[in-house]
Amino acid sequence: MAVNDIDIKKAEEVFDPLDMSNYRVEKLKKIKKTGFERQMEIWGGPLAILSFILIYYFANISYLNHINPEILKDDAAKRLKDLGAEHFSRINYAMLGIFVASIILWITEAIPNYLTSLIVVIAMVLTGVTTEKNAYAQLGHPVMWLNILSFVLASMLVTTKAAKRFALWFVLRFGKNATWIFFSFIVINIVLSIFISATTAKATILLPIFMVIAAIYGATSDRRNNFGRNIVLQNLFQINIGASGFITGSGANLLAGSLIAGALGQSMFGFQDWFFAAFPLCVILIMIGWFVGTKIIFPMKKEEQVPQIEGGMQRLKKEYEALGKMTFNEYKSIGIFVIVLILWATDKQHGISQTAVAFLGAVVALLPRIGVVKWNDVDIPWHLMLFSAGAYTLGAGLEATDLPASMIDALFTHMGITKETPFWVLYLGMTFIMLFSGILFQSKTMRALIFVPMAIGIAQKFGYPVMSLSFPVALLIEHVYVLPFNSKPSALLYTTNHYSMSDSFKYGFTMMVISWFMIIIWGETVLRWLGYTANGVFF
Repeated sequence: MAVNDIDIKKAEEVFDPLDMSNYRVEKLKKIKKTGFERQMEIWGGPLAILSFILIYYFANISYLNHINPEILKDDAAKRLKDLGAEHFSRINYAMLGIFVASIILWITEAIPNYLTSLIVVIAMVLTGVTTEKNAYAQLGHPVMWLNILSFVLASMLVTTKAAKRFALWFVLRFGKNATWIFFSFIVINIVLSIFISATTAKATILLPIFMVIAAIYGATSDRRNNFGRNIVLQNLFQINIGASGFITGSGANLLAGSLIAGALGQSMFGFQDWFFAAFPLCVILIMIGWFVGTKIIFPMKKEEQVPQIEGGMQRLKKEYEALGKMTFNEYKSIGIFVIVLILWATDKQHGISQTAVAFLGAVVALLPRIGVVKWNDVDIPWHLMLFSAGAYTLGAGLEATDLPASMIDALFTHMGITKETPFWVLYLGMTFIMLFSGILFQSKTMRALIFVPMAIGIAQKFGYPVMSLSFPVALLIEHVYVLPFNSKPSALLYTTNHYSMSDSFKYGFTMMVISWFMIIIWGETVLRWLGYTANGVFF
């Protein structure tokens, strides 16, 4: 036997597929960008700079030259009228140039996303699009605070291991066979979506658990089977779609709700308003996703539906038993979060905003001797917070210059689209663009920032209720599961090597098509009954 063969054999003997510690995020292989993705990364920076220069200095776009200053919503922008029409025109070109350049940088990831956001903020200040006060104030936006405080609350459940305990207990209690294992993860993902707003955090918690289960059923990174494909891709789909059922499910949902609330003249989008329309759709899509994956695209053979490793579930039981009895802090963390959820769910009754409720919960959680988590244990991804702050600043600039509405007006005029255009044409077009843009974009926040204001502008232009287009579009934010670069959970789970990119595309694209038909049906039924789509989509 050759020396290399001996080394390989030793490595195989050392690796235990049922050891949950082998599947920690830091041990997974990091995928290097190659091919087209690498070329995008290389050329993204120069292309963004060139785009800004061409738009700001050389473009001559008629609708940017003739925007009526009276439509400005921002006090600082209104004062720009005193500087003259020519200067005001430069502001419009600056806003469009920054917008296009930032989209290029965010999509290509030529530089880190948080750095792009920082550049956006200072660029908008230096070009006079907005004042320093308004640009920097976005970091203190109520939705930003809600994001930060949600991470504090989620850290409670992770630090005390309450989330891991629940997931292990549920699988051991109900995962008696392959079918019930899949149903167990459906319930686990939906429950965790209520408590944890970060999809990446959910993926990190669940990945070691479903990787061990995949190994028990004969699926490893070196030996793929349809059970492994299903367990990983199903969890990826459920992690994302589970978040769509709640406005607190992700920062992008919160941003969309904030944009819609602003257009409606409200301070915050209600938890109940989102939940009653979105949660049933979320559950239906997850159930359809299970059926399509396990019965149609990746049907499992009989031998794949039974454990391949004797006593495999006992290893999960040992992991569960190693957690010991539930601690007092676990009970407290669950109690605090349940109270927060009750207050969120009854926001219309008591009138306390979601952000204020999260403040109260976070304060109690951090209180010495009374609370359950210390500040050093709180995991807040500040790079994502900076990214969000840049996105909100960009959104404030778009609102101040009314650029989305102006662009839509110019585009529709050029295409000959008039106010006689039926609502169903607009509905199908906007939901299609929003949904399938998830294949190209790497950020849910950016899609929310681009397409929700666009939907608001179109609805206002054609005289339809703001909610009629913007809310259905907002419900499609979490569809980011087709390709590995579409979201952080997608990139993370792709490193498990349980499926190929073609597997992911085949399942993900199928679910996108189904989801588009579902949002059309939803607009004609549930959203119509709730009064969001007025008289429905078609009738």
